[in-house]
Amino acid sequence: MSEKNYDVIIIGAGPAGMTAALYASRSNLQVLMLDRGIYGGQMNNTAAIENYPGFKSIMGPELGEQMYQSATQFGVDYQYGTVESVSLDGNDKLVHTTDETFRAPALIIATGSEYKKIGIPGEDEYSGKGVSYCAVCDGAFFKGEDVVVIGGGDSAVEEGIYLTQLAKSVTIVHRRDQLRAQQILQKRAFANDKIKFIWNAAVEEVQGDDKKVTAVRYQDKESGQEKIINAAGVFIYVGIKPNTEALDNLKITNADNWIETNDHMETKVPGIFAVGDVRKKDLRQITTAVGEGGLAGQGVFNYLQTLTDVD
Repeated sequence: MSEKNYDVIIIGAGPAGMTAALYASRSNLQVLMLDRGIYGGQMNNTAAIENYPGFKSIMGPELGEQMYQSATQFGVDYQYGTVESVSLDGNDKLVHTTDETFRAPALIIATGSEYKKIGIPGEDEYSGKGVSYCAVCDGAFFKGEDVVVIGGGDSAVEEGIYLTQLAKSVTIVHRRDQLRAQQILQKRAFANDKIKFIWNAAVEEVQGDDKKVTAVRYQDKESGQEKIINAAGVFIYVGIKPNTEALDNLKITNADNWIETNDHMETKVPGIFAVGDVRKKDLRQITTAVGEGGLAGQGVFNYLQTLTDVD
C-alpha cells in the first residue's frame, strides 16, 4: 500500500477540524483533512443554531458549508476515508484507512463523538423504520404523527421542540423527575402545548409491526407498572461517546475513552493534538470547537518548527 506525505493530517471535518485546517493551511503547511462522512459533523444534524457569534440564527448544514469553503480556500486536501488505526514511526504519524496510508509529522484528532444507544429490544430492529437519533434528518417523515423523545438533556429537549413543528404531539420520556437541559430550553418546552412529559420512566422496548414503529413500552419506576405509549417515531438522546476506537494503541485516552490534552490542545504524544468533542471537557459547543481548532492549527506550525530546529 502506497503512502502519501503531508505536514499535518486532520482526522475529522467538523467545526474543530475545519478550523484547524484553515489555520494550518494559512501557515503554508500541506494539510490533509480526512472524514468518513460529509464535512460539518454534528452541525448537519442541527436545525437552527442560535449561539454562534455573527449569526442571529443559521441552519447547521449551512454553517457547515460556509466553514468548509473557508477552511479549504488555501489548498487543504479533503478526502473521504475511514481510519482503521494510527501508528508511530519516529516523529511521523501514520494514519491507516481502509484504502490508503498517510504520513505526517503532526496529527490533529477531531473525530468528535456520537449518540449512545439504549440497547433495548426493537431499537436496532426499527432503526430507520421509526427509530432515529436525528430529528432534523428524519422529523419530516412524521408529519401529523405522535412521536416520543427519550432523554432529558439539551439535545432531547431541543430536538423535541423542533419536532413540534412537524409532529402532532411530542412526548418526552425521562428516567428522572426533572430535566437536565438548560433552563432556557426547559422554559420553551414547558410552554409548548404540543409537548407532554413522562417522568421516572424506564424505557424497555420499542414495539412495531413488520414495517414500522407503533409504540414504546416503559416501566413506571414509582408504581412498577408496565405502560405503553402509541407512537410512530422514537427519537433517542441518552448521551454521547467519543469516537476514539481507532486510536487505542496511542494510549492518549482516559478510562472513559475521552482524549485529554493541555491548554494548547497537545496530547501526551509529541505532535499529536486533539480538538472538539473528542476531548475531555465540560462544554461541547461549536464555539469551543472553533477556538480549539485555531489553537491546534497554530500549535502544529510551532511544533514543526521545533523539528526543523533540531534538524
